[in-house]
Amino acid sequence: MSTLESYKTQLLEQAAQVGALKFGNFTLKSGRKSPYFFNAGLMSDGTILHTVAQAYAATLCAAASDDDPMVNPFCDFDILFGPAYKGISLAACTALVLSSMHGRDVKFAYDRKEAKDHGEGGSVVGWPSGRNEKWRVVIVDDVMTTGLAASSAIKLVARQGGEVVGVVQLLDREEFSEIDNQGCKVSSVMKLESLLGGKGKVRSVLKMRDLVQWLEEKEAQGETTEEEKRSLQAMREYRDTYGVSSV
Repeated sequence: MSTLESYKTQLLEQAAQVGALKFGNFTLKSGRKSPYFFNAGLMSDGTILHTVAQAYAATLCAAASDDDPMVNPFCDFDILFGPAYKGISLAACTALVLSSMHGRDVKFAYDRKEAKDHGEGGSVVGWPSGRNEKWRVVIVDDVMTTGLAASSAIKLVARQGGEVVGVVQLLDREEFSEIDNQGCKVSSVMKLESLLGGKGKVRSVLKMRDLVQWLEEKEAQGETTEEEKRSLQAMREYRDTYGVSSV
């Protein structure tokens, strides 16, 4: 019996079925050779979008129950912001599920790649008006590689007069992106949390450890393909080389 949360197992199975999760040998933007690749853009039918939205919503609600509600950013936020383009559908579907299944009514907004100079104008769609205090915003991201998309979204939200209180991403690759001056491995998640003011500000639906555990459980049940068996060992080696510890 799987010890992974059911929504994680369902998401991984469906992602593999539609080709969003692939195993093999892939070259990342960083130049690293990765034994797996996750392309959220291929999760484009109603079934898997519903699964993804449920997973994001479950992650947000679990995060909201952690720690002290007075300091936890996920307990009280107003807007889900989806950076264009992949983040738009993810934020919209998650807002729908938060309302219909969890009774949490939040707004969703997104940016345009090109500012509009007619109609309502501007580069942000769905941003509410009519309140003096800052709107509290959670950014919805897919797979964070450099953290550039989330960092850009934080700046955009600030220009709108909002405050980004947290980020929720689909997959944390749990690997370092650089070595700091003290010789310590630093990941994009660590850098982003530092930018947002502390640990726990970035939450993930899935982590690399979940992919490894999912494959290990399939292997124990005799359900892995030969490609998955090779990839499982390659992922362990990749983690030993590039991995960082995260909670």
